[in-house]
Amino acid sequence: MRTDMLIDGEWIAGSGDAFTSVNPATGEVLAELREANEADVDAAVQAAARAFASPEWSGLLPAARAKLLLRVADLLEEHADEIAALETRDQGQPLNVSAGFSVPNAVEHFRYYAGWVTKITGVTAPLSIPDVDYRSRREPLGVCGLITPWNFPLMILVWKLAPALATGNTVVIKPAEQTPLSTLRLAELIEEAGVPAGVVNVVTGGPEAGKALVRHPLVKKISFTGSTAVGREIGAECGRTLKKVSLELGGKAPSVIAADADIDAAVQGNLLGGLLNSGQVCAAYTRFYVDAKRHDEFAEKLAGAAGSLRLGNGLDPEVHLGPLVSAEQVAQAAHYVALGKEEGAELLTGGNRPDGDLANGFFYEPTVFAGVKQGMRIAREEIFGPVLSVMPYEEPEELVQLANDSEYGLAAAVWSRDIGTANRLAHQVKAGTVWINMMQGLDAGAAWGGMKSSGIGREMGWEAIEAYTEVKSIWTSLV
Repeated sequence: MRTDMLIDGEWIAGSGDAFTSVNPATGEVLAELREANEADVDAAVQAAARAFASPEWSGLLPAARAKLLLRVADLLEEHADEIAALETRDQGQPLNVSAGFSVPNAVEHFRYYAGWVTKITGVTAPLSIPDVDYRSRREPLGVCGLITPWNFPLMILVWKLAPALATGNTVVIKPAEQTPLSTLRLAELIEEAGVPAGVVNVVTGGPEAGKALVRHPLVKKISFTGSTAVGREIGAECGRTLKKVSLELGGKAPSVIAADADIDAAVQGNLLGGLLNSGQVCAAYTRFYVDAKRHDEFAEKLAGAAGSLRLGNGLDPEVHLGPLVSAEQVAQAAHYVALGKEEGAELLTGGNRPDGDLANGFFYEPTVFAGVKQGMRIAREEIFGPVLSVMPYEEPEELVQLANDSEYGLAAAVWSRDIGTANRLAHQVKAGTVWINMMQGLDAGAAWGGMKSSGIGREMGWEAIEAYTEVKSIWTSLV
C-alpha cells in the first residue's frame, strides 16, 4: 500500500524526517513514513484551495457529488476485510471491533451523508420590511483541516470527511502519527472513486504537522479529535485567527447503577462499555457509581468478568482485548494503577502487564478497583486504558452531584428498571450523550460531541452539515 502523502492527486514522499508505524501487538514495524514539514502542509492546503475554486468540484451538481460519496462507500465495503485487518495491525483493536464496528460505521457515514447532499437547503422568511424578498442559503466553508486520533483512525476520520465533502468543502487530513495506514488506504479508494485531485489531501506526521495545518491562513475550519490539552491549544489558535473549529476531546464517563438495576445486565453492559478497544475510548465507562448495598456484588462480578477476558493479537478471532496503542499508553495505565493503590483503592483484578507470548506487545491486563473515593485521581483523570473504578454512593440524591463533579462531559450511562428515575438522571447529568440501560451506541444520524472540557460542536446528524457550512442571507428588492 501507499505510505507517501497525497497532495494534489500526487503521491509524494515529503521532506521531513522518517518515522515508523508499529504493530502494537508484536512491536513489528509495519511501514516507514515521512513527517510533513511546513512546505508540505502548505502545498496540501494550496492544492485544496485550488480544488475548492475549481469548476470540476465547485460546479459539480449535488446528485453527482452524492454519487461520488456512494462510490467511496461501495469501494470501502468491497475492501472491508482488507481494511479491517489493516486497522487491527496498525491500531491493535480486535477484528470484532474493526470488522464488526469501525469499518461498517465508516461505510454507513458515507452513505448517510450522500443522502444529505441533495437536501441541504436554506429558508425563506417574512421580513417586516415592505417590498423585499428574503432567503438564505448554506454554502461550504472552503479548506477544512481534519486532525484525527489514533484510537479509531478510520471511523473518526469518516465522521469528519463525509459531511465535509457532502457540503462541498475540500480537505487536508492529518492522521495520528501512530496509526496513519487506514487513512492512506482510504485516500487510495477516494482516488479510485473519481474524486477530483486536490479535493482530499493527506499529510503525515506528528504535532508539528498539525500545528502548521491549524495556523495556515487558507484553512477555514479545523476539526480535531484528541486530548483536552491539545484541543485547548487548537481552540486558542483558531480563536486568534477566527477559524471555525470543532473539538471532540477527553472524557471520564460516569455510569450510574441505581439500586433497582439489573446487576447482571449492568455488569455485562459496563464491562463492554468500559473495556471496548482496551478502554481507549473517549466515552468509555470508567467510573461506576453503585448503590452502597450492591457495591460489593457489582464490583466482584465486574472483576470476575474482566479477569476472564482473553488478551492477544487482534487478528485472532478468539481475542476479546487487544493491546494498547503504544508503550506510552502502557506506562500511563501502570502509572494510574500505582496511584490507585497508593490512594487506598482496593485492586480486585489486573494491574499488570502480561508476560509470555504477549511480552513483546503493548498489552495491559483489564483492571478493576473497588471502594474508590471521589477525590482519587483514578476517579477524576482520563486514563485511556483498561482501568475501571467502582464507587459506592449512599443516597440517590447525591448521584447527580457526583456524576457532574468532573471537568469532562462527553458521555454518561444510567442503569435502572425505573424509566422515570433513569430519564430524570439523564436530563440532569451534564454530558453530550447519555445511554440508558445499554453500552455505547453510535449512529450517523445521532449528534455526537461533548460539554465542558470534552469539547465544542457536534459531529454526525444534521449538526455536522451545519458544522461544515455557513449561512448567507440574500435580500432582493421587489420594486
